[in-house]
Amino acid sequence: MKHILLIGTGGTIASAITPEGLSPDLTPMQLLRYVPAVESLCRVEFLSLFSIDSTNITPAHWLSVAAALRDNYDRYDGFVISHGTDTLAYTAAALSYLVQGAEKPIILTGAQKPINYDSTDSKINLTDAFVCACSEKIHGVNIVFSGRVITGTRARKTCSKSYAAFSSINYPDIGTLLDGRLMCYIESAYRPSPLFSDALDANVGLIKMIPGTDFELMEFLLSHKDAVVMECFGVGGLPSYSDDKLFEVIRRHTDAGKFIVVTTQVQNEGSDLSVYRVGHRLKESPGVLEAYDMTSEAALAKIMWILAQTKDPAEVERLFYTPVGNDMLYRG
Repeated sequence: MKHILLIGTGGTIASAITPEGLSPDLTPMQLLRYVPAVESLCRVEFLSLFSIDSTNITPAHWLSVAAALRDNYDRYDGFVISHGTDTLAYTAAALSYLVQGAEKPIILTGAQKPINYDSTDSKINLTDAFVCACSEKIHGVNIVFSGRVITGTRARKTCSKSYAAFSSINYPDIGTLLDGRLMCYIESAYRPSPLFSDALDANVGLIKMIPGTDFELMEFLLSHKDAVVMECFGVGGLPSYSDDKLFEVIRRHTDAGKFIVVTTQVQNEGSDLSVYRVGHRLKESPGVLEAYDMTSEAALAKIMWILAQTKDPAEVERLFYTPVGNDMLYRG
C-alpha cells in the first residue's frame, strides 16, 4: 500500500462551530476518521503544521509547508495537504515554485463546509485527494476539489459558496474524479528529484487598476516594495490620463531597480501589451514583466520566489519567462 502523509493547516474543512463563527479545531487524525474508506487505499501518517483560517496564511506559512515536504519527501509516496479555500490557490502557486518537478503527488484540498456537517463536500474532496496522492500518473503540486484535478499554477477560486469552487485558468484540468475513479488527461513533467527552495521575497505588492487610479498609490507601493503586480484592464495597458504621472512613477522606480509585473483583471485568455498604444510603451520599459496567460496568484508567487534568489534584472527576466509547472504557455 502507498504511504501518504496528511498535512493539516486548518481551514473550513477542519472547522467546528463556535459562538464567534467557524474555527479550525480538528486535527488531521480527526479529519481522517470521517473518511474510513481511505484506510483501504493507503497507510496514512499525520502532521499538523498549524490550524488557522486560510485568510491568515502568509508567505511564512508557505515556507513552513515547503520545508515539511522537503524534510519528509523521501519517507512517503505522496502528500495530502488540507487547507482553507480562501487562499488555497495562492498556496498551491507558491508551493509550485518552492517544490519544483516532484514526481510524487502533492495534493491540496479543502471544502466549502466543515467535515462534521451532515451536508458537506469535505468527505468526497478529502477522499479524492487521497486517490490522487496514490496515483502513479499525478505528479507535483495540484489542487483536487469537486472532482477536478487542477495544476497548482493555474487554480483560482471562482465561487465563494458553491461546491465547484475552483477553476483552472487558461489551462485544462489535468484530471477528473467520479465515484472515486481518477481519469488523468495530462501527465505533468517531473525531475528525477525535486528542486526545493527555502526562501521567498515577501516584499511584493499587488494593485488593481480602476478608472482614475491615483499615481500616488503606485508611488507608495513602489517606494515600499521590491516589486508590484499590476492588474490592468483588458489585454493590458497603463492609463495615461492627461498628465502621464503613472508612467513617470513606474519608469523612475524601475530605473532604480524595482520590478513591475503586468497582468490582467480579465480571468481568461491573458494579457498582450502589444495590442494597444497604452500598453506598447509599457511593454518596452526595462523592469516591466508581462504575465501573459499566468494567473495573478502564480505571477505574485513567482516574482516572490525569483527575487529571493536574485535582483539582477536580466536574471529576473530570464527566470520569470522560464515556464514552471505549466504556469505560462503563451508569450507574445
